[in-house]
Amino acid sequence: MTQSKLFDNTSNPSPKTPGTVQERITRLRETIRQHDYLYYVKDRPEISDGEYDRLFNELVELEEAHPELVTAESPTQRVGAAPLEELGKITHERPMLSLDSLVDSLDVVAFDQRMKRELETDQVEYTVEPKFDGLSVELVYDQGVFVRGSTRGDGITGEDATINLRTIRSLPLQLQMGATPPSHLVVRGEVYMRLDDFHALNKRMTERGDDAFANPRNAAAGSLRQLASHVTAERPLVVTCYDVMVVDGPPPASHWEELEALALWGLPIPSHRRRCESIEAVMAFHRETEQQRDNLAYEIDGVVVKVNRRDWQDQLGTKSRSPRWAMAYKFAPRKEITVVQDIVVSVGRTGTLTPLALLRPVEVGGVTISRATLHNADEVARKDVRVGDTVKVERAGDVIPAITERVPVPGETRSASFSMPDHCPVCGAAVAREGAYFYCTGQAACPAQLKGAIEHFASKSALNIEGLGKKTVAQLVDQGLIHDLADLYHLSREQLLTLEGFAERSTAQLLDAIARSKTVSLDRFLMGLGIRQVGQHIAKVLAREFGSLDAIMSGDQDRFQAIQEIGPEISASLVSYFQESSNRRVISRLRELGVSIAETAAVPRETPLPFAGKSFVFTGGLVGLSRDEATAWVERLGATVSSSVSKKTSYVVAGADPGLKLDQAQKLGVTILGEEAFLELVKKQAGT
Repeated sequence: MTQSKLFDNTSNPSPKTPGTVQERITRLRETIRQHDYLYYVKDRPEISDGEYDRLFNELVELEEAHPELVTAESPTQRVGAAPLEELGKITHERPMLSLDSLVDSLDVVAFDQRMKRELETDQVEYTVEPKFDGLSVELVYDQGVFVRGSTRGDGITGEDATINLRTIRSLPLQLQMGATPPSHLVVRGEVYMRLDDFHALNKRMTERGDDAFANPRNAAAGSLRQLASHVTAERPLVVTCYDVMVVDGPPPASHWEELEALALWGLPIPSHRRRCESIEAVMAFHRETEQQRDNLAYEIDGVVVKVNRRDWQDQLGTKSRSPRWAMAYKFAPRKEITVVQDIVVSVGRTGTLTPLALLRPVEVGGVTISRATLHNADEVARKDVRVGDTVKVERAGDVIPAITERVPVPGETRSASFSMPDHCPVCGAAVAREGAYFYCTGQAACPAQLKGAIEHFASKSALNIEGLGKKTVAQLVDQGLIHDLADLYHLSREQLLTLEGFAERSTAQLLDAIARSKTVSLDRFLMGLGIRQVGQHIAKVLAREFGSLDAIMSGDQDRFQAIQEIGPEISASLVSYFQESSNRRVISRLRELGVSIAETAAVPRETPLPFAGKSFVFTGGLVGLSRDEATAWVERLGATVSSSVSKKTSYVVAGADPGLKLDQAQKLGVTILGEEAFLELVKKQAGT
């Protein structure tokens, strides 16, 4: 690889004086900036990742040894800073207007006719570029150095995102000084996430049990607006610039020249753009871009059309919230048909592994969908869904996104069939199988299960710890502050104050809620433990039958099965849970830390419940109620709920898009209920 003499770094002297240290640091910064520009802006790297890392590490070492020489625009200053209490506000130097959106070609022609009429000309030249689906930002440079950045907000005032914007590698902290940038420059750009990076991020989040982002725009917005900039630094954001808002000196004569100037100063600009001499050329570019849409590295929802001449832009002026000289020429929204980008496995609270399809974002019923459940391995095999397949998507029961079928594409080469992993994607523990389902054997040692277990323990139906939501739990586990349920009662004020979003008041409120949860009824405590197959109803049955936690922990399978509402699966689950030494150890610690579990006199039920001895299996999505609500209903009436179908199953309730359980029920002759029939049966037995 050939490099210019300016960027020849084969020699690495050992500086002895501050002067030579300063020279070496300056040289390294210039070199790294140049290679950042070549890599992130020009997409033309000239050195290997290993060589880049060597240069960067040398700069880090020199700056650590000489902190007095560190400057804000150094490439090392992209790693983020201490968490903020909140994002401050910034008033934009010029209003950040929105664009009028057009979809119909007749409206586009009318726009062109209006431009010609108001400008009193027969021909208008336009610049056309992609309409990035991201987050609009204002970037401010003084003397070529990035000093401030903010989100669009309401167009007049935005949020100060300077610290977070500094972490984006494609955003130069210092402009190309050889191109003589203006002393003061305000640029408008778009922060977004490339599709490959978006899917990789969603895959990581899904596998560890976190909520994935709905689409790349949400991912970019959520990442840039983080209070903890180190989180933003870990997210693969990029920025593209497309407008000079304020400049010290005469602005370029046209928008095309404006883009060329931005590129000369080292700022990334749209590579896919065109100057069009007529509205017909604009419409041709729109058609070409829409055809290429699925092959682009980023998400766009149309093209932006701008009158090219700046003096004509000034003459046309603006309306209250949008320029008269520009418009967004939108694409028709994607409908139902999309592509499977990846199939990942999510680990739930009880360790169940669920395959999920990560999709190219598609609009279904007015909602953008980027992932869909595949239920279990048997369901994936039945539908024969693979990575890269074109599929039809619908919202099952108008709620749950699901793949209804694969759409064959002539001449396609398909990838290998999906198979469940042998080891948990989160913790690496062995994966076991139970009926149609696979589950991680890592239990509380698995971060995904631990997060789910803590959320469940803190839920309203269990210990009801207000303020301990999904985001907080994720931080507590990820930062190593909690390793089991008992650690909740060890949390300190100082530890909570390190979490994003926590200040004195929120910290005091959470500590108070944790303290209040120390007194709990037996059934709520049992519910909170998250024992497989033990829901609210069974927890109440156990509390009624045994009266104390110690009595339940001493129970054996025969004793549990003697209770009408408890069958072999639940009894086996109870015995297995309380025989596990780690579970008993956590319960012991909870008691030592002051958790008081109220005991009551055991009152065995004399009159059997309507569904005593009955077993239900649910498959598919329900419209009128959630799966948890349906489970709670039948459990209150004495039934048990199983995850698999057998000859002993009393009813299979089939909702929208049922899986293989329906086929198994038909083969075994099990009674099958639709949602309406199920609701009628439950209401009848409940006497309502």
